[in-house]
Amino acid sequence: MDYVAALFPPTVMTRVWEWNRPVTVREVLEDLRRERSIAYTTVMTVLDNLHQKGWVRREQEGRAYRYEAGSTRAAYSAALMNDAWTESDKAAAALVAFFGMMSAEQTEALRDALRVVDVPGVQVAAPEGEGEATQR
Repeated sequence: MDYVAALFPPTVMTRVWEWNRPVTVREVLEDLRRERSIAYTTVMTVLDNLHQKGWVRREQEGRAYRYEAGSTRAAYSAALMNDAWTESDKAAAALVAFFGMMSAEQTEALRDALRVVDVPGVQVAAPEGEGEATQR
């Protein structure tokens, strides 16, 4: 798996969200270098790709750009999950495997989310001991 293409963009986005202010490539680079050796051009390419996809906005400041989040973590995470799911040739099997990996907290979060959205034909069962399943 190509680290820069698959794993690195979420790492960069995490910095942008945590700092909650416009950031430069240099700032992100210096922070990431505490964890791994990485090239300036790698960070610049990732931020440019994120900008082209609409995940960050940028404004030029002198010769550099300042980047800030153009989306929420929730929307970004949802897009990553959707991308992974749509790449599967067996979507149902991928979902079953994904659900099998979920912690109790994640399962409860899924249950809560399904209660909020209206998904025709989906039944949301109450946690054990809390009564009957409800039909949506």
